[in-house]
Amino acid sequence: MAAHIIRLIIVKAITVMKTTALRIFWLMLAAASHGALHAQTAAPSAQQMIEQLKAPSQGPRLRSLRNLTVESNSATTPDANETSAAPQAASNQTSSSASVSAAPQAKPSLSLLIQFDFNSSQIRPESQQALLNLSLALNSAELLPSKFAVEGHTDAKGLADYNQKLSQQRAEAVQAFLVKNGVTVARLTAAGKGATQLANASNPLAAENRRVRIVNLD
Repeated sequence: MAAHIIRLIIVKAITVMKTTALRIFWLMLAAASHGALHAQTAAPSAQQMIEQLKAPSQGPRLRSLRNLTVESNSATTPDANETSAAPQAASNQTSSSASVSAAPQAKPSLSLLIQFDFNSSQIRPESQQALLNLSLALNSAELLPSKFAVEGHTDAKGLADYNQKLSQQRAEAVQAFLVKNGVTVARLTAAGKGATQLANASNPLAAENRRVRIVNLD
């Protein structure tokens, strides 16, 4: 009888230990998943966005920020040999030189990896902080005088007409979000680009092609 009771106590203790260990395992797994999700969705700050969207400074910007694709703000400077005047000889004509015009500077812009519901223009909760930061940046003293294009981009999967329509809807959804958070609608122009301007042309289905690009139009 005593042995039977001892056996029951041991079995119960083992069961409790297994249950506790399993619970601890799931808690640790949940914490790790939450940490990974937080790392993946960490939004660039409003100040980082302001710096990227301001009028271009001397030299290209090549910084890399999580969830933010930074694009160069200045055009490549032509080589001195390319811009030098080239004398041309012609009978009964004086020598003349050919001038080369400098390429126009690229407009300040940034690309945000905004998450939407599948095949939808519904902005997912994990991307709302990035757009809140963007609204603060656009209403800052540095950017308030400027107007901006809100471009929607997709990857190359699916039909071109569908991608064009979806990208336009997503650009308009971001525009509406910004307006709701204080940005004047007259400063924003929504435009869908579909898959016509891939960020990663070597991999048309890459995630970085699905983005929202903000361009300073001034």
